[in-house]
Amino acid sequence: MWLREPSGRWSRTEPDVRLRALAPTNKGCRGEGMILNFRRVESSPWPTPARCMAEMMMNPVLRREEDPMRKAPWMIAMLAATGVACFQPETSPDPEVSSPTAEEVRVAMSPHPDEAAVPTGQDLQVSSAEMAMRLELPDVVEKVMPSVVGINTERSVRQMASPFGRSPFGGHPFFGPRGVPQQPQERVQEGLGSGVIVDAEGIVLTNNHVIEGADTIRLTLDDGREFEAEVVGTDPQSDIAVLRFMEAPDDLKAIAFGDSDALRLAESVVAIGNPFGLSSTVTLGIVSAKGRGNMGIVDYEDFIQTDAAINPGNSGGALVNLRGELVGINTAILSKSGGYQGVGFAIPSKMARGIMESLVETGKVSRGWLGVMIQELTPQLASALELPESARGVVVSDVQPESPAARAGLQRGDLITSIAGRSVTSPGELKNRVGMAQPGTEVEIAYLREGQAMKGHLQLGAQEDAAGVASGSGGAPGFAPSPVDGLSLQALNDELRAQLRVPPALRQGVAVTDVAPGSEAARLRLRPGDVILEVNRRPVASPADVSQRWQASRGQVLVLLYRQGATIFMTLPAN
Repeated sequence: MWLREPSGRWSRTEPDVRLRALAPTNKGCRGEGMILNFRRVESSPWPTPARCMAEMMMNPVLRREEDPMRKAPWMIAMLAATGVACFQPETSPDPEVSSPTAEEVRVAMSPHPDEAAVPTGQDLQVSSAEMAMRLELPDVVEKVMPSVVGINTERSVRQMASPFGRSPFGGHPFFGPRGVPQQPQERVQEGLGSGVIVDAEGIVLTNNHVIEGADTIRLTLDDGREFEAEVVGTDPQSDIAVLRFMEAPDDLKAIAFGDSDALRLAESVVAIGNPFGLSSTVTLGIVSAKGRGNMGIVDYEDFIQTDAAINPGNSGGALVNLRGELVGINTAILSKSGGYQGVGFAIPSKMARGIMESLVETGKVSRGWLGVMIQELTPQLASALELPESARGVVVSDVQPESPAARAGLQRGDLITSIAGRSVTSPGELKNRVGMAQPGTEVEIAYLREGQAMKGHLQLGAQEDAAGVASGSGGAPGFAPSPVDGLSLQALNDELRAQLRVPPALRQGVAVTDVAPGSEAARLRLRPGDVILEVNRRPVASPADVSQRWQASRGQVLVLLYRQGATIFMTLPAN
């Protein structure tokens, strides 16, 4: 540990130095007339209470008759509670004082330094080179900053005027000359965002929403130079856009891609962009979560969540690791105020890179297609499908005829557990895995059917091939007593099929024609327009079929519905 004495001299503590109650000061952490601070070592840590505490805890020469590590929890709590900051020293330490070596760091990580001299498989091994890469924050920023650009857009917006023309409150008549209302007027709307240079030839990665609808796009480099840009391609489904310098300078610096899959929770990351038009703004945070989906932002979501400050204008900017590698494209924030509240989202670099390469090569994004409708596995659904409690996966609620899934043998009620050797636990996860794969890719799919593990092989189709439904005839009209109070049913016929837009592939079913307000059927969330296709995994063609199978159930009923273009399973209580 390095201490600054009242004289300003920096020195390393000796074994007989005892640390006592550290008290917060406006300069750092004071103890026995000395201020705890950082010496600038080869890795130059940034000043935070956590780093200050880590330096104290890791130093091998902090020894007392009573193990100082026992005091660590108290000191950490004190630092956290008081918000004490550690600052860089105002003067350099004596040059003869050497920096701690990687071995010293390794030894210091042990609660018993004397016993840590013999390395074991559990020891933390950190090379000095890697430590420097991870901790030299100013160098990381200096390396990355030239690759981040500001984006200024202009778009023409037609502004509708009042049908009465100008307001009378300014002394003007309601109508313009000769009583004619004012015409719509066009105005120029400006937008701000960020982008990342990923190819020295002039390719820039950003968000689609940053440049969507823009008539002109200008890129501003870190040194202030401005250039016109054109759109190479966009993918609104993932919110990715690729731009190109119209006249790229020779000295563009491209950022290096990192492995976003290798990010770990709590790993430090840096966000760089132009919030509110403030160019070259740097914020620091950690990876708060990975694989965030179902946010309702875009169709394909696999966000990295971070607490690095992201604000309007940061969109399209870089999220980098402490090696200066691009691991994400900053995209959105979760906020009630419209500003930063500690929750930001970035598109993983792996996803962004794949989409970018497809846009550059073909001008479009081709996505894989499986041909299934899926839904989340709930405990009630798992029980109804007789799945083991340990089962994890995605429920297949429908299989499109002649689709890759149909050819592989998938059926309604199957539980997909993995695809291409990677487990899936949510509909969004499966959608991303399939959508990010190229059409024609051969994959293995694993699933459970009635509790039995099964596997199949298939070739993914292309989303534009999502067609091919079989024709069929409607069931015969019919009515029967409803199994649920307040529920009116009718067998599916041609008239109902057309009215409810039921595809021909659904050959038979029973339509819900009415749900009485406040009834048992309403409480079960059944709706007029629902089409019951199955009850307890058996097809139904008439209201009598529904009533018979419903009343024969015990505990709960598993119902397969067609609702607003999708098929879904519902678990409902039996009478």
